[in-house]
Amino acid sequence: MPGSLMYIKMRSPSYCKEMMWCVHAFTHPIALYNKRCPTAKNPAAMTHNDSNSPSLADVAEHYVKLVLAMGQHDASYVDAYYGPPAWQQDVVKQPRSLSDIKDGANAALALLADDASLRAVNLCKQLQAVLAKADMPQGARLDFDTESACLYDAVSPHHSRAYYEALVAEIDALLPGEGTVSDRVNALRAQLVIPADKLRAVMEAAIRAGRERTLQYIALPEGEDFVLEFVCDKPWSGYNWYKGNYQSVIQINTDLPVYIDRAVDLGCHEAYPGHHVYNVLLERDLVRGKGWMEYCIYPLYSPQSLIAEGTANYGIELSFTDAERLNFEQQVLYPLAGLDPALAPRYAQLNALLAKLGYADNDIARQYLEGSITREEALEWLVNVRLYPAEKSAQRLQFYDAMGAYVINYNLGQDMAKAYVERQGSTRAEHWAAFRDLMSSPRVPSALLA
Repeated sequence: MPGSLMYIKMRSPSYCKEMMWCVHAFTHPIALYNKRCPTAKNPAAMTHNDSNSPSLADVAEHYVKLVLAMGQHDASYVDAYYGPPAWQQDVVKQPRSLSDIKDGANAALALLADDASLRAVNLCKQLQAVLAKADMPQGARLDFDTESACLYDAVSPHHSRAYYEALVAEIDALLPGEGTVSDRVNALRAQLVIPADKLRAVMEAAIRAGRERTLQYIALPEGEDFVLEFVCDKPWSGYNWYKGNYQSVIQINTDLPVYIDRAVDLGCHEAYPGHHVYNVLLERDLVRGKGWMEYCIYPLYSPQSLIAEGTANYGIELSFTDAERLNFEQQVLYPLAGLDPALAPRYAQLNALLAKLGYADNDIARQYLEGSITREEALEWLVNVRLYPAEKSAQRLQFYDAMGAYVINYNLGQDMAKAYVERQGSTRAEHWAAFRDLMSSPRVPSALLA
């Protein structure tokens, strides 16, 4: 492998104990991560200038075409595209090599010069991720934290097994009895599976409630809508496929049991105020409103995913306080699913404790993908530390294999979005306003820490 990487660790505030930045030691392409972004090491220096200069428009078009070209090398790379059909047709007719894609990304970065507008910095970060992704199929072996830094502009904190075992002990105390903690957790969960014939009604009720809460604070364009589908044989539990023109296809995976709490989680995350709203706002406010064509495409392996997944997860607690959620589930969803509402309070307590184990996903994925633990050891962690059922644990390994460091975008992204939003004000209305702004303006993950 030509050249080499070295890693500079920088102190950063809040939950990220360290932020790792990739810098060039010799001639390695991934090292361009910060090379042409003078503000990348100082996100606070970014301005709110809504630049519509011809040069930025050119960079945006180059960027979209590079992402489309990269999609010819990795079918999962382009998550959504609703730009000019001719651009997509061109890359199919004239495929670009990975080397050519990297040259194009470097040329686009050069056009950005020292522009410190939010739009330019976002384009810079997205282009740097294109560079990193384009190099990976050529044999670059990135460790987990380097991959997350280069693709998602963030690095997850590390925790020991002992850290998580102390949290598992709290769950042990909540659910006393025979068997392992995992056995007891899954015994309670088994009583709370949404029956297959009631799943659509429960999901639609949860999505409808999320939409009602969202519309109290965010105006959405007339005609925005979604189609809800149920699928199987997927490594994920839910997915939003944004189609443009304010339309989404939302898919729920039925390979494994869908527990009652997942209705609100998936409804908010995939629809309102999560991915569907996020993409609708980008299309309305940036693509149509400002003509910023870079937002007509969504490359999955990019800093944009941390914003997308983080806001989608944070949107759950923004929509429902703990008390509101318990009341809604107990009064509406449990009866719809034919489940015993008396179980709701204890299950809510359990889920509050399980949420504290969220970062175990990152630590397990890191160790597993870097080879420091075997597949069998990773499964043991997932069952006894993360407290997933055995079938879910196997699905999680499929996700790690397919998505790599992408897993950080959910929990770390949520914490970063939450901290950013809640620094902007103290009232619920102020939090919703900041949330709306975060989803409809060019933000980069590292800037959320400033």
